[in-house]
Amino acid sequence: MAELATIARPYAEALFKASPVSEAQSIATQLTELAQVAGNEQLRAFADNPRSTVDQVFEVASSATKTLLGDRAKNLLRLVLENGRLAALPEIAEQFKALVNAQRGSSDATVYSAYVIEPDQLRDVVAALEKRFNRKLNVWVELQPELIGGIRVVVGDEVLDTSVKARLEQMKVALTA
Repeated sequence: MAELATIARPYAEALFKASPVSEAQSIATQLTELAQVAGNEQLRAFADNPRSTVDQVFEVASSATKTLLGDRAKNLLRLVLENGRLAALPEIAEQFKALVNAQRGSSDATVYSAYVIEPDQLRDVVAALEKRFNRKLNVWVELQPELIGGIRVVVGDEVLDTSVKARLEQMKVALTA
């Protein structure tokens, strides 16, 4: 949603500029967790209730996180709540993480695999992907049994699909053309 991106950008940029480089990754992790909490429909309903105060919503949201929030994350949460922008928090977290990645010269990558990838194999896959995409990658692996075999890699808006399912689809298109 373009509107949320527009709303979130100043928050993410201000937090990024105010954060020391050494703390940026920790803050990104805290924001990701806050974004998950902010995505909860019950919390949003509570925040939208006119009888709920900013302090009450702040206490509920900050206590729902698994990790201890730092001062910067708490200040951002309070500011977002005071301005009625709780719905923008997931987008703020995404934009902040993108700024941190840009600073580090890395990108997030999701590897979809039909089977569990062993740590040794994953190291080899990551090395090959970093060479292929020409940058450092922060890799997450998700299982998707419907791929049948192989992997599908998503880095930003780039997709590398070497799965059996994709190859079967290519053969189907070639045979029906």
